[in-house]
Amino acid sequence: MPPLTPRQRAMLAEMGVRVWLPEDRAAEAAPPAASAAVVAPETIADSAHLTRAKAENLSKNPEVSGQPQAQTPTPATPPVPTASTPAASATAVASVAAAAQDWDALRAAVESCRACPLGAQRRHAVFGVGDVRARWLVVGEAPGEQEDAQGEPFVGPSGRLLDAMLRSIGLDRAASAEGERAAAESSAVPLFAPAQAVYIANAVKCRPPRNRNPSEAEMAQCAPFLARQIEWLQPQLILAVGRIAAQAVLGRTEPLGRLRGQVYRYGNIPVVVTFHPAYLLRSPAEKARAWEDLCLARSIVDGAGL
Repeated sequence: MPPLTPRQRAMLAEMGVRVWLPEDRAAEAAPPAASAAVVAPETIADSAHLTRAKAENLSKNPEVSGQPQAQTPTPATPPVPTASTPAASATAVASVAAAAQDWDALRAAVESCRACPLGAQRRHAVFGVGDVRARWLVVGEAPGEQEDAQGEPFVGPSGRLLDAMLRSIGLDRAASAEGERAAAESSAVPLFAPAQAVYIANAVKCRPPRNRNPSEAEMAQCAPFLARQIEWLQPQLILAVGRIAAQAVLGRTEPLGRLRGQVYRYGNIPVVVTFHPAYLLRSPAEKARAWEDLCLARSIVDGAGL
């Protein structure tokens, strides 16, 4: 077939007919020299297992798939994740969490997060409270009505019971709060927190409606924030309080009764699972077994000289 003239090409184009010629195919087969392949960052749906090395790898080196990573231009206004795209949203949250270069930036990222519907209907995001140098980290489930109103984990009757449980093994939330204020107000605070200090956080940062259990999708959205908190805090022991907290930290779905009484690991950090104070208020007979869990956690810390 002889080559088409420019006039013939124009007429065909007006008719909506596209003619594919060998030179066209050759041009499409060879991409422009200036174009670069873009490799999408890894989707992190189960970030509860994010170790320190993993977080550093995500924040410093987006090349996680083994393929060459091209430099991707940063848009002036990043897209806002929506609940209709949970995988993309979880990736965006993980990127934001990994990019937080200090504790205040991480807190700001949590408070501004709207990646799932919980962020749009809560009053406060509940980031956590306590001494950031503490050797103990208590992880709860999700904020309730009073936590949402005050922006602090474990308040009200369940909070008072948790405080009593912590005091029974020598920990003190009040001392932790004083240490947090000192760390914020002075650059000359001691490197190590008091022995009784503790940091308290939740697996999910926003209150689910009517205090229901958070869904797996909601837990996945918050998982990068919890993982980043653990990475920054580097506690010597994690006490997972309640089934949802155990699932978030350990990624295990067995009933809590089967998980308690043993020592697990989050990376190299020992983890002990126990009952949630709200459950103990409804089932006071289980307090004896909760005491056993607390003693187990205390023995681990004491045995390691922590």
